[in-house]
Amino acid sequence: MRPWFAWGLKLGLVGLVILAGFAVYLDAVVQEKFSGKRWTVPAKVYARPLELFVGQKLAKDDFLRELDALGYRRESTVNGPGAVSVAGNNIELHSRGFQFYEGAEPSQKVRVRFSGDYVAGLTQANGGNLAVARLEPLLIGGLYPAHQEDRILIKLDQVPAYLIDALVAVEDRDYFDHFGVSPKGIARALWINATSGRLVQGGSTLTQQLVKNFYLTNERTLVRKATEAMMAVLLELHYDKREILEAYMNEVFLGQDGQRAVHGFGLASQYFFSQPVSELKLEQVALLVGMVKGPTYFNPRRNPERALARRNLVLDLLAEQGSITPEEAAAAKQKPLGVSARGSMADSSFPAFLDLVKRQLREDYREQDLTEEGLRIFTSFDPILQLKAEEALAETLKRLAGRKGVDEVQAGMVVTNPETGEIQALIGSRQPRFAGFNRALDAVRPIGSLIKPAIYLSALERPSQYTLTSWLEDEVFSIKGQDGQVWTPQNYDRKAHGTIYLYQGLAQSYNLSTAKLGLEIGVPNVLKTLERLGVERKWPAYPSMLLGAGALTPMEVAGMYQTLANGGFNTPLRGIRSVLTADGQPLGRYPFQIQQRFDPGAIYLVQNAMQRTMREGTGRSVYSQLPSSLNLAGKTGTSNDSRDSWFAGFSQDLLSVVWLGRDDNGPTPLTGATGALQVWTGFMRKADPLPLDMPMPDNVTQAWVDRQTGLGSASGCPNAVQMPYIRGSEPAPGSACGIQAPVESVMDWVKGWLE
Repeated sequence: MRPWFAWGLKLGLVGLVILAGFAVYLDAVVQEKFSGKRWTVPAKVYARPLELFVGQKLAKDDFLRELDALGYRRESTVNGPGAVSVAGNNIELHSRGFQFYEGAEPSQKVRVRFSGDYVAGLTQANGGNLAVARLEPLLIGGLYPAHQEDRILIKLDQVPAYLIDALVAVEDRDYFDHFGVSPKGIARALWINATSGRLVQGGSTLTQQLVKNFYLTNERTLVRKATEAMMAVLLELHYDKREILEAYMNEVFLGQDGQRAVHGFGLASQYFFSQPVSELKLEQVALLVGMVKGPTYFNPRRNPERALARRNLVLDLLAEQGSITPEEAAAAKQKPLGVSARGSMADSSFPAFLDLVKRQLREDYREQDLTEEGLRIFTSFDPILQLKAEEALAETLKRLAGRKGVDEVQAGMVVTNPETGEIQALIGSRQPRFAGFNRALDAVRPIGSLIKPAIYLSALERPSQYTLTSWLEDEVFSIKGQDGQVWTPQNYDRKAHGTIYLYQGLAQSYNLSTAKLGLEIGVPNVLKTLERLGVERKWPAYPSMLLGAGALTPMEVAGMYQTLANGGFNTPLRGIRSVLTADGQPLGRYPFQIQQRFDPGAIYLVQNAMQRTMREGTGRSVYSQLPSSLNLAGKTGTSNDSRDSWFAGFSQDLLSVVWLGRDDNGPTPLTGATGALQVWTGFMRKADPLPLDMPMPDNVTQAWVDRQTGLGSASGCPNAVQMPYIRGSEPAPGSACGIQAPVESVMDWVKGWLE
């Protein structure tokens, strides 16, 4: 037997050497990954934080809607961060605190008092006045790596004590006593499985589970199981039990949200309860821990009965081991699952806006940085305005649904702050929550009459030649181009309107008078005005450009109208405010930029004409739904054969551009006034904006004129109205009422009015 024994000893020694080598290799693998960057964490994108101050225009219902989305708990008495109580117009809350670019915002108790749609009082819990309070921003999405894993990393000192107790009680009750592998646990599992006649319990420790999820695959072989056991022992040789437990809590798989895999208790807490893990109650902790065994099988949204039974079993185990009293377990069992509703702001994506954020970020960051480094992106996105825009679009399309072809109509919408150029809401489709072709950014469509303010601005920059009460001829004409083609524009109603005031050409969106004016100024000069307004596309100087043959996206139109709304100051549109690293260090800011490009006087006159568009022109239908005291400015746009329905308009604090049309460029039954304007009006009604109030520039003066002749008049005359003029271009003041205009002018006006 000696030769066989010798060979056996040699083979055993070889095996031990191989095993030792394999152990050394596994040890290197364990340490390299566990000591380095353990997870690739996607960038997190946040909405704007809601800032509270006395005098702020904010409806109480909108405030509560955002608190609900942030996962604040409605309680009779505020007890800890994330709690809110409501008593009439008074709201008390305990904010959570947050790390912003400028520094940390502390967690604090705040009392807010509302009066109408305004914040009337803002105090601390002790009664001291607060100048401003800032809530944490809503997480609106992430930029995911190829494996689509998502997690919110947490520290062990951030979790409720119940979570550690429950996890150990359910998954590995000997966790703090074994060395990575539990012989007692394996024996207990074998006994239970043998006596029950089926696989009831596994023998893997928490450390082994972490190794399997973190390093290995799910294949069920003896080799994989042996490797798992060795790596678990090695892991515990090098790292503390609490560090391993913290890693487990961040790694464990707890559900699937579409293509996104939900890993770790930090994200699972937000996904299922819209709350940070630190705020979880006993029954919520029990539910999440119970799901570890089977995230799909015990999914509380799909299988609430199974989830409830599993949660109660966890509560029983906690009581059995003395972590909680039987009374606490019984009380927790009476609580509902309390899972947040799907489709709320807290777990809904806003694909059009996230698409914009990605495009702007890619100009400054590598793709790997955006999907793996856990960057925190702070934006100007306003979730309340976004929902109101979506609701206005849905309601309008539903109301128009009876018209032929409306079901094929698509939509794009942009909402900005006129003063800052910050994008607050974005819609890329008639189904805003589905990712796909982003029409707000990519639908390049003829803008029709939206170009007209640029033509009238070009004219009013020449006050010695044109004023709002200059006479224009709205008559049929033809012009031959360099290519020999004859261009004969027409008004929408196929009529000519004779002699009209200049402002009427814009307010009523007359094509004939506008085209004549543009030709007088020169098409190249109009295109230069468009460039100064912010349009970067290069268009040929064809006469047809004067009536909107050129094509832009809704975002480009918003940039153009931003300059008109902001007093002639160009502010590039932006959606990102700042970027932080994963550990809260400032990385980059996107500051506010502004450049004056137009004389404020000329802009003031154009705004006056655009306000008349809303009062007496093509936009007048808005005041059937909005109060007459709300001063607004805007312009309708319709392309040939009603293929595109546009509206762009603004108040003091909101600018919005709406486009409706078909992706195949087919005709629709909608004009700018009957389509896009209806969406815009519905949005403004919900958003309740501030009335437009542009201060009159120093170079503008008001003059009394006769509404029929345009000549100077005295203030008390029957037909006297005030009109703004660039100083020096106003008509000579009338000395008395009844001054007659030249017969030709009067007859031209009468003819135009009658026609």
